[in-house]
Amino acid sequence: MTQRQVPSDVLVHETGGWSAVRTREAVVSGEVSALAVTEAALVRAVAAGPLNAVSVLLAEEAREEAAARDAALAAGETPGPLHGVPVVIKEEIDTAGQVTTFGGDGNSTPVGADAEVVRRLRAAGAVVLARSTMPEFGAWPFTESVSRGITRNPWNHHRTPGGSSGGTAALVAAGVVPVGMGGDGGGSIRIPSAACGLFGLKPQRGRVTTAPHPHLWWALGTAGPLARTVADSALVYDVVRGSTDVDRFRAGEAGSFVEAAAREPGRLRIGWSTAPVTRGVKPDACHVRAVTETAALLADLGHDVREVDPDYPDPTAAFIPQFFGGIRAEAAAVEHPERLERRTRATVRLGAWVRPGVLEWAIRQGERVGRQANRVFADVDVLLTPTTAHRPVEIGVLDGLGPLRATLASMPSIAYAALWNVAGNPAASVPAGLGPDGLPLAVQLVGRTDDEPTLLSLAAQLERVRPWPVLSPATA
Repeated sequence: MTQRQVPSDVLVHETGGWSAVRTREAVVSGEVSALAVTEAALVRAVAAGPLNAVSVLLAEEAREEAAARDAALAAGETPGPLHGVPVVIKEEIDTAGQVTTFGGDGNSTPVGADAEVVRRLRAAGAVVLARSTMPEFGAWPFTESVSRGITRNPWNHHRTPGGSSGGTAALVAAGVVPVGMGGDGGGSIRIPSAACGLFGLKPQRGRVTTAPHPHLWWALGTAGPLARTVADSALVYDVVRGSTDVDRFRAGEAGSFVEAAAREPGRLRIGWSTAPVTRGVKPDACHVRAVTETAALLADLGHDVREVDPDYPDPTAAFIPQFFGGIRAEAAAVEHPERLERRTRATVRLGAWVRPGVLEWAIRQGERVGRQANRVFADVDVLLTPTTAHRPVEIGVLDGLGPLRATLASMPSIAYAALWNVAGNPAASVPAGLGPDGLPLAVQLVGRTDDEPTLLSLAAQLERVRPWPVLSPATA
């Protein structure tokens, strides 16, 4: 058992505003110990209880891990790139000794080993502080479930933090940790990043391993960090990226993300559009304004900026089977299927037609959709769009809804995001000020295949010239 250290109020407040880069520097230099940083983060996690964003607080495990980081440093070991940085892990990602709950009660047995991304985080020196909430199986862009209850946005406790990585987003935006792991199968990194004022990059398909599983929702999903700064996101990606033998999908070469975030992007051809992929969805006026104002800013910075018609293909035939197939596969693997939410069981029944042959057909359809969607990059280097169509909605949006009505409620959230899961391209949500409701605004930057570096360089340039708040007002 590690000896408990009670952090001062000053340390609790100060370290809550630190980036992952700053935290690592402070620990490695001896300015503060990893254990003191962890104790301060635990205090903040308890104080953030009203957000209902922590599924399991790993207090003793985190203390022991932090003490081990301090001991390694004292013994002269070379510190890793995340040495002493506290992180949270979305509860769909295996964490040794914990139940992989997928946001529900279907499992009860702790797993014996970390997922590969968690193993890499620990090997880089990170300290796993908590498991973060999600809707069951990440099916919806609102972090609400029967088992966990409703997770709240730290900017406004009556609004959703988005989803499905909403627990991670809320904890990062509230200053509990500088970065946390989420996943994105239809916008689930970008949507909560937009709702909570964070930078959230969905990487190229296959960039981050899904081991021990061969895929996440077949060709749709990926794990990745949600962060308050571009540099922190790049740092974590350089730690967790890379395929293993079990991965079905693999990305191409892309170079160091940290180096990309630190360099100027050069003069880029940037096309902007506010037309949603999903027909019948109308973007909020302040989201349209965020795009046009960002386009004007980018033009002032010397980029070649123009309005474009992306001529979006319809991704429905590729997305829907993989969505149903992903949920059905995860539901089929739980220990106690009778404990699944009523809405989840109905979703599983609705997807009974999704057989293995249908899934393979959908993946091939996705390849076709990807080729058509990527035609826009013949004329531009980056596509600029809204991240979501609507503002973060009032909490309780899923109350009483079956899967069909929940799907309709989700459409404005995924109207600009889900296509790029089907196509596989990297896409990032970048903060863009505040809306009239006092909640964050965001825009989406979409890159060419395997071109995360351009997105990181461009997002970092926007961060420099138009800084965003790194914490929600209640915790700043």
